[in-house]
Amino acid sequence: MHISEGILSGPVLLSGAALAAAGTAIGLKRLDYDRIAQTGILAAAFFVASLIHVPVGPSSVHLILNGIVGLILGWAAFPAILTALVLHALFFQFGGITTLGVNTLIMALPAVCCHYLFASLIRRQGWMVSAGAFGCGFLAVALSALIMAGSLVFTEIKFLEISGLVLIANFPVMVIEGIITVFCVLFLKNVQPELIA
Repeated sequence: MHISEGILSGPVLLSGAALAAAGTAIGLKRLDYDRIAQTGILAAAFFVASLIHVPVGPSSVHLILNGIVGLILGWAAFPAILTALVLHALFFQFGGITTLGVNTLIMALPAVCCHYLFASLIRRQGWMVSAGAFGCGFLAVALSALIMAGSLVFTEIKFLEISGLVLIANFPVMVIEGIITVFCVLFLKNVQPELIA
């Protein structure tokens, strides 16, 4: 779900960069020294998951895992995702340097939102845990697709049709991310529950 160079307008790029910088500053301020290794591992998981592209029509989709990243890290999702996106741009030319701010916002803001929406459900027991985890994974991708669509529409209204296709193409990813997040959360609650506490 990367936006490439040369597509977005200057105001959209500047707004995305400013919001991503603010989110990253908050994330770094709230990042505990004890959680730096955990943040690095989740950034690496995000990095690897985003490299596996599946063709869907004229485009391609990929896993994001921003729901689980946000659920565990909260605001620290911003610096973690930014780091992975910088490596994507430098090594694989996914996205780009000028679109780093917007791409970070597209993936990190939904992660933080889902942290606040679903973290309390994850701490419970029974079916509420699975429901919260699925909702977290599903909604994180849905919000990312919406922010991406909004970025395209604010650049040029002609992108409205493409924005709709972005949402439709990412629906299977939303469901898959929800299922993966359920498995990850249930596994962590059994093995290391303090990670999601």
